[in-house]
Amino acid sequence: MRNLVAFSMALALVAGTAAAQQAAQPQRLRGTVDAVDGQMLMLKSRDGGMVHVNLTDKTGYTGVVKASLDDIKPDKFVGIASMPQADGSHKALEVLIFPDSMRGSNEGHYAWDLQPQSMMTNANVTQVVEKVDGPVLKVKYKAGDNTGEQTITVPKDAPIVTFDPNASRSDLKPGVGVMVVAVKQPDGMYTANRVLVGKNGVVPPM
Repeated sequence: MRNLVAFSMALALVAGTAAAQQAAQPQRLRGTVDAVDGQMLMLKSRDGGMVHVNLTDKTGYTGVVKASLDDIKPDKFVGIASMPQADGSHKALEVLIFPDSMRGSNEGHYAWDLQPQSMMTNANVTQVVEKVDGPVLKVKYKAGDNTGEQTITVPKDAPIVTFDPNASRSDLKPGVGVMVVAVKQPDGMYTANRVLVGKNGVVPPM
């Protein structure tokens, strides 16, 4: 429970707000572990470059494990990265099914940086309509002025994951996929607040 609460707090730091654009605010670094040397994580980023990230005693770790389309049901709280479609709906790039203890984390609909023009929707599933090419989700969110509904199609090949709080620094092995929530320091180095680490071959898709 402590890990989930801590991760929820970390998520709050990286919501898609104007404040998150400031240099001192956390950034999302995605890639695979190249090596860990003492307190230093060498991260091979998606563009092939090498990023050095400092790990501290305060760095938290959360596992990302595989889930399935069958786990997406009405009243589940989900986080969906998606691309806007011409008809106003969205097409999911991935679906994160939040544990019940994290319901409400960063609820809303806002810009995301998984791909250009992508969005993130953290919301409650109100309806699941089965289609041949994948389910269509009706989701509803309420976070101050950020209130509304979205229709999101989930392709059958979209990654579906959930969180496993039982993760630690020892899970950072070469080749493991990670997403690091980190702050860039004045010297250009990064310091990790939290590391989302893929388990059992899962690459964090968010």
